[in-house]
Amino acid sequence: MRSKPPARFGKGPSEKDPSHGHLVGGLLHSSGSYFPPPVRAVDIPKAGGGTRSLGVPTVADRIAQTVVAMTLEPEVEQIFHQESYGYRPRRSALDAVEACKQRCWRHPWVIDLDIQGFFDNVPHGPINAAVERHTNLPWVLLYLKRWLVAPVQQPDGTLVRREKGTSQGSSISPLLSNLFMHYAFDAWLVREYPAIRFERYGDDAVVHCASEKQAIFVRDIIEGRPLQFGLRLHPEKTRVVYCKQEGREREFPVTKFTFLGYTFRPRAARLRDGRLKTGFLPAVSETAMKSMARTIRSWRLGRCTELSFQEIAAMINPVVAGWINYYGRFYKSRLIRFLEQQINPFLVKWARRKYKRYRRASRKARRRLAEIASAFPGMFAHWKHGALPAGSTMGAV
Repeated sequence: MRSKPPARFGKGPSEKDPSHGHLVGGLLHSSGSYFPPPVRAVDIPKAGGGTRSLGVPTVADRIAQTVVAMTLEPEVEQIFHQESYGYRPRRSALDAVEACKQRCWRHPWVIDLDIQGFFDNVPHGPINAAVERHTNLPWVLLYLKRWLVAPVQQPDGTLVRREKGTSQGSSISPLLSNLFMHYAFDAWLVREYPAIRFERYGDDAVVHCASEKQAIFVRDIIEGRPLQFGLRLHPEKTRVVYCKQEGREREFPVTKFTFLGYTFRPRAARLRDGRLKTGFLPAVSETAMKSMARTIRSWRLGRCTELSFQEIAAMINPVVAGWINYYGRFYKSRLIRFLEQQINPFLVKWARRKYKRYRRASRKARRRLAEIASAFPGMFAHWKHGALPAGSTMGAV
């Protein structure tokens, strides 16, 4: 199978005559008469501040898009590269971080890649051409094209036409973006530079190189690739990075990068024999911690005096456990120290406001919290992993 799709692959379905039409839950009709309604624009906060606009389709469209994605997925999964981790079955962001960590130990140089405004600017033509290569179902091709160009309804009600981009928030967007990036990046890089290793999750990628000279050369070559599709690499977020660690002592201005919520940089690590060694390791990023801190503040735990201690634990534990499951996979101690410093002081505030005897005695409130943690170290998700209040007499469960 060719790794680069031509502009078109045979004759596509006609807008007026979508032969061999399919009925999907009563939504997609063989007549081709169904046109998706506008996609609703919703702004959500970004982890690093600011907002990101998501295009939210109707419930009916999400169901139909899910059916189409399930139809296409078995076909395209066969050709996707093994180092593509985003939005795929049996692969995760943590798998990508693990692969990146292993390669940073073996290769001293990294190209940290970021495509600027990918989901807003990805062109429709190459996406349609790639889809045509992997299915001959006219109803799939027809409705995918219509979903891509469905207008966006702004919060004030105005409609914005779309000639490029795919809506973040739609059920089909992850598969379409993966299909585009497979041909535009993965297959192209493997074909042109088969010795280069990389990890990609969506539009974020890390490329590993053996020398600074190679890294600069490959970066310059890669910069030209998105331009062929009307895209460009982010000029500030795309960088050559030196993976500095013990045994790699040269000076370089950039010695860290962030990938999927983890910042890779030189960190102390204890070996099995007890010795400390500096390695190039991932740990929860500053941006991720700022986002978690905002969430913790939004709970206003110190004012939840109508709740019992157990009810507060039941309220926050699912969220905190999710953070630990993801950000605690690598260099867990950094995350646990952060959670201890962020959550436990709010629990002391809660105790002081909840009980009159502690209102003017913060030291007594902290001591009482330590006693509770000693008796019930599994009450809170972060306590289970060692983030116990100061003065607790029991270790983590």
